[in-house]
Amino acid sequence: MSLISNHNYPRILTIQDISCVGQCSLTVALPILSACGIETCILPSAVLSTHTSGFRNFTCHDLTDEIPAILRHWDSEGIQFDAIYTGYLANQNQIAQVLNIREICGTPDCRLIVDPAMADHGVLYPAFDTRHVSAMKELCFHADFILPNLTEACLLTDTPYTETYNPDWITDILHQLKNFGAKNIILTGISYEESSTGVVIAETDQNPEKIRYYQHQRIAQRCHGTGDIYASVFTGAYLHGKNAYDAARIAADFTVSCIETTKDDPSHWYGVKFELVLPKLIRDIHSK
Repeated sequence: MSLISNHNYPRILTIQDISCVGQCSLTVALPILSACGIETCILPSAVLSTHTSGFRNFTCHDLTDEIPAILRHWDSEGIQFDAIYTGYLANQNQIAQVLNIREICGTPDCRLIVDPAMADHGVLYPAFDTRHVSAMKELCFHADFILPNLTEACLLTDTPYTETYNPDWITDILHQLKNFGAKNIILTGISYEESSTGVVIAETDQNPEKIRYYQHQRIAQRCHGTGDIYASVFTGAYLHGKNAYDAARIAADFTVSCIETTKDDPSHWYGVKFELVLPKLIRDIHSK
């Protein structure tokens, strides 16, 4: 029997790596999306023994060559997805495969949500180069939603990165992204004052000129995997029926709660204790 999607119970495919130990990528995306009431299917882009921040001598097995065979099998079974959400993609081949997967296995209204996980704090990740950025641009500008941080937004628009900016400069970045083809943008980690940070929501689907800002508490402590947590919660909340602003707000509040739950435990340096906060997420998702 073909696995045709039921829109009352949406099915999502999330494509990113899986770190067997360390709370990031698929090890957070799968439980978070499931908690949001979404049937969650996965396509691991690579398998790592641990994530790469703080652990030594980790192992990594790239699964790029497995993707075409997996796609052929899904196609033969009639498997369809209501949405595709991408996180860390290891190479240009994997980026190119995403649009192919949507074309073959996406429903007619399949939503593509892209976290262009390739840079942070003004620096491109060491494994990537300008060719990776160019490939990610093409994917982002085919997506229904993109969730870049400021570094990634600068790379996508060929804008010099700066840590000093004002709302007008951010608005210009958003307009550049839209001019390149971005539809709806959730720009994360935007701080206009030292004590707080926030997310900027720009929805072309609703109003091309409508830009909203959700300001929230800023916690100085940096924790691994919080970007993956944010993107997963946003995606789950949005597919559950929340509008983009409310989904962005729920994701921000949940991420802050995860950091607060973890910050006083120095032994838990490799991620955040998001599992303990899942009841809050479920309440927020189901609230009107």
